[in-house]
Amino acid sequence: MISIDRVDHLVLTVADVDRAVEFYEQVLGMTPVTFPGDRRAVSFGRQTIKLHAASELVEPTATHPVPGSANLCFITENAISEVQEHLRANEVRIEEGPVSRIGAAGPITSLYLRDPDGNLIEVARYDDEPAGDVA
Repeated sequence: MISIDRVDHLVLTVADVDRAVEFYEQVLGMTPVTFPGDRRAVSFGRQTIKLHAASELVEPTATHPVPGSANLCFITENAISEVQEHLRANEVRIEEGPVSRIGAAGPITSLYLRDPDGNLIEVARYDDEPAGDVA
């Protein structure tokens, strides 16, 4: 039996890498990264989202890689009201929320939005964590 420790990275197939980098940097506060061969990504914490253009897929790849097919949940330490304000200030439509859900470690409060490719993005906060000052 093997033991998996954590997710290191995931890959999103996108229509426009520059547009995706801008969204994840400006709206979700992630850090742009460039790898050898001018491959692009965004990082947060100890994770990376590699961004592959649908027109220039990197092999090996998923069987049916298409923009807009992902559903991702990101955890924030910010109060959900702060996230709502930030999304509105950046003219990002909130699809749903705040709503109560169950995350990997317990109850969360979530907001749902979409990235430029139509991927469903959930930004959530664990209900039992006190809101801290997050820069």
